[in-house]
Amino acid sequence: MRRVAVTGMGVVAATGNNIDHAWQNIINGQTGIDRISLFDPADINVKIAGEVKDLAAEHVLAAKDNRRISRFIKFALVASHEAVQMAGDNLITDPDRAGCSIGVGIGALADIENNSAKLTTGGQRKVSPFFIPYTIPNMATGLVAKQHQLRGINLAPTAACASGNQGIGEAYRVIQRGDCDVMVCGGAEAAISPVGVVGFANMKALSTRNVPAASCPFDKQRDGFVIGEGAGILVLEEWQHAQDRGAVIFAELIGYGCNGEAYHISAPRPDGVGMESCMRAALQDAHIDAVDYINAHGTSTPMNDRYETDAITRLFSAIDKMLVSSTKSMTGHCLGAAGGIEAVFTVLALRDGIAPPTINLQDPDGNLNYVPNSAIERQFTYALSNSFGFGGVNATLIFAAPNAQPQPSQR
Repeated sequence: MRRVAVTGMGVVAATGNNIDHAWQNIINGQTGIDRISLFDPADINVKIAGEVKDLAAEHVLAAKDNRRISRFIKFALVASHEAVQMAGDNLITDPDRAGCSIGVGIGALADIENNSAKLTTGGQRKVSPFFIPYTIPNMATGLVAKQHQLRGINLAPTAACASGNQGIGEAYRVIQRGDCDVMVCGGAEAAISPVGVVGFANMKALSTRNVPAASCPFDKQRDGFVIGEGAGILVLEEWQHAQDRGAVIFAELIGYGCNGEAYHISAPRPDGVGMESCMRAALQDAHIDAVDYINAHGTSTPMNDRYETDAITRLFSAIDKMLVSSTKSMTGHCLGAAGGIEAVFTVLALRDGIAPPTINLQDPDGNLNYVPNSAIERQFTYALSNSFGFGGVNATLIFAAPNAQPQPSQR
């Protein structure tokens, strides 16, 4: 199996629309959650979200396309542009050996709502001819591939809240087996719309506290997640390909686990048995048995946080030495984009030697070090990122610092 390097990153999130801004706010414990502004939430019982604010897309989109293209696709294009720029010169020397894999959980709910309303009130002529192309979930990976002339393997995993991690994990497999040398990959989502918010609210999945501190993963007072949006993108590259062009290698992706729980449409298996199995598969793939930091799925829902804690506690023997945090406390739960955004933050944690905090944590519901409220500076060798989704789909990624000693099977 070929080794896989991370050479570029890009992010669009409630905490910022580029790596520097978003990461600085994350490590400072600055939330991006606030009152919903994309529509008037006065008539519903959930009024907060982790919205992307002040997104500038003019550098990647012509003005007419900026008006037409769905929000989740814009997020993917902006984040991908940053990631490719960071990866540096001579990244794509053979377009047929460069591909794209971007997971999307839901996609363009607002566009579906708006065009449905136009059809009802104005008839057929009012529905945009761009409605279908710019609504389907694979258009994020399609237009990112077009933007950067990525003519190799093109994937668009749809796996609910595990979509972003699947997008990265499957791209990793593509490079490992030799089908491409470069993959632009991650997740994108924009589901903050009236139907999207009400749908989750009526499931009792969302917090109804309606304050910026409502996302409080692993706290005993948590009452549901706060919906977010955005995109997180990595450039993955075959190790020797990256070295030959003198690229900066930020981390190595060494493990990927993915499974299905076959249990429930939305609830995880009790005690986190499926989560544990997924993490174990990633550890086995990486040929390691411990990590230094976990960017948890940590949604701020009662069951997820408890079961994830149980799974981590059973799986790892040295939990007293391990740090676990949830950046969803600041971004909200970005659904299909969550894995992409959190993979970026996990690589940055390795790069900078700092574990981002879990903010709003006053009364921990578990025995792990959840990095409460303030970041912790510490050098890491291995870091893990979890994503678990409706339908019982789980996906785990493991990254290593670039100077980590590779295992024999990774050489």
